[in-house]
Amino acid sequence: MATTLNILRIDSRKDDIRSAMAELRRRLSPRGDVVSQQGRQRTIDVFGEPLTPVEVVRRICRDVEAKGLPAVLDYSARIDKADLSAATIRVSQEELAAAHAAADAGFLETVRRVAGHIRTFQQAILHRDVRLDRPDGYLVQRYRPLDRVGICVPGGAAAYPSTVLMTAVPAEVAGVRELALVAPPTRYGAYNADLLATCHELGIREVYRLGGAQAVAALAYGVEGLARVDKIVGPGNLFVALAKKHVFGDVDIDSIAGPSEVVVIVDRSTQPTFTAYDLIAQAEHAPGASVLIGWQEDVLEAAVDELARQLDQVDRGQLARQSLEDFGAVILARDADEACLLADEIAPEHLHIATENAEQLVEKIRHAGAVFLGNYTPVALGDYAAGPSHVLPTSGTARFASGLSANDFLRANSVLHFTRQGMARLADDVRVLATKEGLTAHRASVEVRIQ
Repeated sequence: MATTLNILRIDSRKDDIRSAMAELRRRLSPRGDVVSQQGRQRTIDVFGEPLTPVEVVRRICRDVEAKGLPAVLDYSARIDKADLSAATIRVSQEELAAAHAAADAGFLETVRRVAGHIRTFQQAILHRDVRLDRPDGYLVQRYRPLDRVGICVPGGAAAYPSTVLMTAVPAEVAGVRELALVAPPTRYGAYNADLLATCHELGIREVYRLGGAQAVAALAYGVEGLARVDKIVGPGNLFVALAKKHVFGDVDIDSIAGPSEVVVIVDRSTQPTFTAYDLIAQAEHAPGASVLIGWQEDVLEAAVDELARQLDQVDRGQLARQSLEDFGAVILARDADEACLLADEIAPEHLHIATENAEQLVEKIRHAGAVFLGNYTPVALGDYAAGPSHVLPTSGTARFASGLSANDFLRANSVLHFTRQGMARLADDVRVLATKEGLTAHRASVEVRIQ
């Protein structure tokens, strides 16, 4: 018999729903002002004092910037217990090739097929140069790829070849020439054969046994044997997120991501078993936030009952249960319109509208990292195989941020060309504005050409 699930219940007709959701978002945000007792003790063991995560990251980044590779190796030894050297920090070409040669043929075929799906979608949305012809001149908006990109791949609790695909393939489509991938020195990270085989299959030749804030700092500042990059992308734990925030400005980043999250909207057409696994799939990231919204109370109750039963059927069921009880919620809305309004206010990483009229309801949504429509479009399709990247904005940042795409690896610049006649057509406007602003040399730079 399934254990009762102690998940937060919110009734929009009588509860302060926005305060409740704000509290959930605060607990999941990557601000780094809260740390567990276990985490605090580990910090004391490494640094000799109870630093906050923000202070830990600041110290690591400062040391790596000042001392280079010795600091990276020191922190890898102290934090990851990894015995690395300048000669072993990079995965050799022989290791990459050996992992690829030993990989399961079916796995490699899947990697190739998924890479094809991603490539097709990313090529379709890729920005192209735009030219606008003007009288006696023209304007161009042109796009050029970044030279060098760093990719962070997690490797603490599971191996993620899918993250390699979802970050490297869009960069490849954009035309990035150099990719440097970092993964923790663990059996799920840079020592994982499937991960290395995926890198080799995609042509990634720079793979480093580095994790945490020291990996981000090494990418941002450059150290012996690892040249600095122009942009850092990819998910990670709290320390990776805070380190990306710290180095932003020295390099570009994709986002400052928090834990994975999903909002699922349901009605009577939704099978409770489908809903249960949609919620568990995010919760098993541990931590992961799963929020269920509906306007029919019996539908929500049936889904929660099934959720409690199915938790016992999955490998990470206990971890998922803890996430659901710590960060989950079931919201009873007044109607479909309010359900969409609430989902839009949450601005989740993943929004699954698993209703009969999903294609109509999505028109009411403006804020979400990715939206999945209908009962046969689970979030896992986007996570693994469909084509859009699974690197998406979290913690409500979908109100202003977008998911990673090939366009994020392009730089835009404008090109202007005018003849003397074309310049003369704009001269009066330049005179007026330059005079108003007191920038007489700007005005003169035009006037001297038409006198």
